[in-house]
Amino acid sequence: MTVAAPPRREMTSGARYRHSLWLLTKRDLKVRYSTSALGYLWSILDPLLMSAIYYFVFVIVFDRSAVDRPYIVFLLTGLLPWVWFSGAVGDMTRAFIRDAKLIRSTSIPRSIWVMRIVFSKGIEFLASIPVLIIFVLASLATTTPAHLQWGAFYSLLAIAIQAVLITGIGLIIAPVVVFFRDLERAVKLILRLMFYVTPIVYGLEKFNTHHEIKALISFNPMTGITALYRASFFSGELDWFAVLMSVVISLIVLGVGMLTFRRNVRAVLKEI
Repeated sequence: MTVAAPPRREMTSGARYRHSLWLLTKRDLKVRYSTSALGYLWSILDPLLMSAIYYFVFVIVFDRSAVDRPYIVFLLTGLLPWVWFSGAVGDMTRAFIRDAKLIRSTSIPRSIWVMRIVFSKGIEFLASIPVLIIFVLASLATTTPAHLQWGAFYSLLAIAIQAVLITGIGLIIAPVVVFFRDLERAVKLILRLMFYVTPIVYGLEKFNTHHEIKALISFNPMTGITALYRASFFSGELDWFAVLMSVVISLIVLGVGMLTFRRNVRAVLKEI
């Protein structure tokens, strides 16, 4: 007497989505690092080089060695999230173009091609955190050590807000750039400008006496997100108005992104 095998459970649509998303995210990471001699080091080389340049300019050249905080830690708490943001947004301009054949030949939800960039770049961001920890530990031997504060819990909120913001931007850029290829260059220029209007190499408290400028900078969603990350070591950087603006703008961008993506995805499939 043979016993029939139990019926195979079909994956729900949500489970299929998560499974496909994870497979594509792993594929992105493997493709990025499997053929690279440096591998993981590439994910931290960019922020390290940028930090070294700004450290030389502001600490060595302009002699800010007497400041009351470790400037290299201050830089990294702003640069590491920025690398996630700028890298993901830059890749969004090629989200549909780079894998056009695969996108046309599969039936998985097309939003996955945006979300896999958010996740893969987010994983790279998390993988770069040990570099920050090394510099934090090194600062303990200096006259301006960096101490972990209770505001470190706000980093979880920062990660969530940043993921929402990047997703919303990606849902807008990914389909639109298929019809307007010049948008890819425009995004690069906007990111370059946005870097300097985001308090990364300088602190938000610099504008405490210039309320109009501080309020204007707070409308940059990365300002509040950066402030949340920096609260881990520098409580004076936390500005709740900037954080509120980041939450509101990120949610608006996500809503606009979902609407834009839904209205254009069919036309995109015909175009690519």
